[in-house]
Amino acid sequence: MIPYKTIVNFSRESRTPVYIQLTNQFIQLIKDRTLLPRTRLPGSRTLAELLEVHRKTVVACYEELVLQGWAESIPQKGTYVHHNLPELNQQKLDNSLGVKENNKSGFYFNKDTTLDRNFPQAFDASYMYVNDGVNDERLTPTDEIGVIYRKLLGKKSNLVHFGYGTTYGNLELRTTLVDYLNETRGLNISLDNIMITRGSQMGMFLSSQILFENGGYIIVGETNYSSSDTTFEYAKANILRVPVEDDGLSITAIEKLCKDKNIRAVYTTSHHHHPTTVTMSAKKRLQLLNLAKCYEFAIIEDDYDYDFNYNHAPILPLASHDVSGNVIYVGSICKTVAPVFRVGYLVASKDFVDECAKLRRFIDRQGDAILEMTFAKFIKEGSLDRHKRKVLKTYKERRDLFCKLLKEELGAYLTFEIPKGGMAVWVTLSKTYTWSQVTEVAKNQKLLFVELQRYDRANIGHNGIRIGFARYNTEEIKEFIKRLKTTLLLLDA
Repeated sequence: MIPYKTIVNFSRESRTPVYIQLTNQFIQLIKDRTLLPRTRLPGSRTLAELLEVHRKTVVACYEELVLQGWAESIPQKGTYVHHNLPELNQQKLDNSLGVKENNKSGFYFNKDTTLDRNFPQAFDASYMYVNDGVNDERLTPTDEIGVIYRKLLGKKSNLVHFGYGTTYGNLELRTTLVDYLNETRGLNISLDNIMITRGSQMGMFLSSQILFENGGYIIVGETNYSSSDTTFEYAKANILRVPVEDDGLSITAIEKLCKDKNIRAVYTTSHHHHPTTVTMSAKKRLQLLNLAKCYEFAIIEDDYDYDFNYNHAPILPLASHDVSGNVIYVGSICKTVAPVFRVGYLVASKDFVDECAKLRRFIDRQGDAILEMTFAKFIKEGSLDRHKRKVLKTYKERRDLFCKLLKEELGAYLTFEIPKGGMAVWVTLSKTYTWSQVTEVAKNQKLLFVELQRYDRANIGHNGIRIGFARYNTEEIKEFIKRLKTTLLLLDA
């Protein structure tokens, strides 16, 4: 007889009902062939006495086994393991090894190396991670956002937003952003020209999937935002690179490519080029718009940090001058407030927005309506502008200190231009050294550099990387510079 008392275990403290625990264990016994087809299970009273549970618990277990098809009840005879169960060909678990590791699938699937990234999975708090320009989440106005969110959740009239909604995003936020973007960025759009996304990255993904369905060429800078490269490559686009000059992408090089190739799109971070932080001049913006109209290509304008300018008022985006429907303008609120709030937008001609909204239905369906309504009110009440003014002052002070210490402490090793805006500095290392050498030594100083190759995917050997400053407060900036200086001194030793 099978020793049910020793092989069947359950916990009365578990949140899972005892009869379900028993059911799951009987299923496992059947699967691993401890209980063979047609095996008679103990009577409910007998098993209840063995396991010291109520008879109704065993009855419920058996009923569940029958309902799921693992067992069958034969009148006047009892409950049996179902006679028609095929043997499951599986690796037998070795209980001494604990939980089985499931690392390899039993089926074919496509592994796209385009998507491979090499970011650190975990490191303790004593390490400093060299980011490429992120905001300081400690400055997030959590109280203001929380108050608005809770009020919205508490209104019964908002229950209608708990179900499925439009793939274009919450109407209130779209309406609010139309007014806000028209006023602050010189756009001239209507509700038909905007959809809400979960950040600018989603806007780029949707756009690239539609633009490059059958392949095609896209022009980007020799230095470029690596995630956009990955997005376009995943969409099967062919990437062509042009030099990045002191005032933005080389228009001469773009025009030359347009004459030779059927260009589908040009990607630009016009406000502060990623990664070098240079700003595209007004002249080049107009030239690029004229080329787009002439050669009928799209301009994907990623305005990821429009809100952060320290020396002058923000330069109006390309989208504000677009009269021919060539610009796809993507941006987000998460860069300004905190990355956890996945709220962004895509602005384009109505027909393109409609197509993006159709595709969005099958990858994400819709955003978080209550969160989107929260940010609609956050903007309308002036909280976003107040937050921007506060962090702009803080980030400017951090930029000034960071650049001052870079020059004073590390001027012999590297060069840089003080950025006019954004949250990072483009730093070029002396040719005497390489960032790969710095990376290895820096680990011992608890300073982590990651994926340096993303800054030179064109292999032009510029020896520069992007180092963020906004995430660090005064003491952290001093500590960062200290660790980097120690690292470079050790390279000289």
